[in-house]
Amino acid sequence: MASVMEDPTLERHFRGHKDAVTCADFNPNCKQLATGSADKSLMIWNLAPKARAFRFVGHQDVVTGVQFSPFGNLVATSSKDRTVRLWTPSMKGESTVFKAHTAAVRSVAFSHDGQRLVTASDDKSVKVWSVHRQRFIYSLSQHSNWVRCARFSPDGRLIASCGDDCCVRLWDTTSKQCINSFSDYGAAATFVDFNGSGTCIASAGANASLKIWDLRTNKLIQHYQVHSSGVNSFSFHPSNNFLLSGSSDRTVKILDLLEGRLIYTLHGHKGAVLTVAFSRAGDVFASGGTDCQVLMWRTNFDRKSYLDVLRQHSQRSTSDPPPHLADIHPRGPHLHLPQPAAIQVNAAVADTRSAELHVVELGQAA
Repeated sequence: MASVMEDPTLERHFRGHKDAVTCADFNPNCKQLATGSADKSLMIWNLAPKARAFRFVGHQDVVTGVQFSPFGNLVATSSKDRTVRLWTPSMKGESTVFKAHTAAVRSVAFSHDGQRLVTASDDKSVKVWSVHRQRFIYSLSQHSNWVRCARFSPDGRLIASCGDDCCVRLWDTTSKQCINSFSDYGAAATFVDFNGSGTCIASAGANASLKIWDLRTNKLIQHYQVHSSGVNSFSFHPSNNFLLSGSSDRTVKILDLLEGRLIYTLHGHKGAVLTVAFSRAGDVFASGGTDCQVLMWRTNFDRKSYLDVLRQHSQRSTSDPPPHLADIHPRGPHLHLPQPAAIQVNAAVADTRSAELHVVELGQAA
């Protein structure tokens, strides 16, 4: 029996939100975690033991999205109050309000150079903003229903968006035209993002599916049906070898993308998991949901070489023949179903590092 040292482990709970935790992102400096909530607040948790947490108040409705800038000096949030806010995460609690959407804003994300923001909204549009000038620049408007999520590619040349029109769209940021559309979804698409190299996009669906397309061939290369309810969020590991997903089935799952299989199911939330996020280094990840909890997990399985992890899994949890690493890019879409070999990690045992934190209240409702 192989060692279980590479299994992910629950490291900390963060309690302070008074309603569902809807979004999460780690500071690139790996010292802070930002979360947004249906309680209308942004919270920034300092990861050092016993450090204070900060609650930023300003939004008038549910905070739907949060992201640190690439340099960690700003935090952007989106809200059902139709606005985007840009916060300076300091004791002053100051924020700048961006207004242009005419309905709830569902997501916000920085470009990788930190110069632009992209937002998605129930007004059926994707909008791009200048961070420095603090103003709206242009709109992308071909979705026929609410837009749930939008993200820049790593090189900033593309934007991917998805929504309730069951469509994933790919936009050219220079021509501002939709250059591709993946519309074989069959259900609302809830989340979309690029992998770290920008060669693939993944999308999640309300029908519990996860799909990955290769942008070099515009082909669907992987299709996972491992959750039993809608997938609300996912996050690529920085290595691009693993995908983390959170679902309304109350679980967090980790997929091995090179082998095309489910390797971990994590149980710790008492309700739907609405958000998951790897840190920029990939050594920890966070999950949040309707139980108002933020859980931070130690990744562990990325400490060893990928081949060592595969070797130990083959000894411990599956009777499959040895992996064939030449099959990294399947020639056609494969439907991956849950396998009994996936390891269940139950986080029922309380961690020992999460003392009640002192929360500093900052900002004020307008």
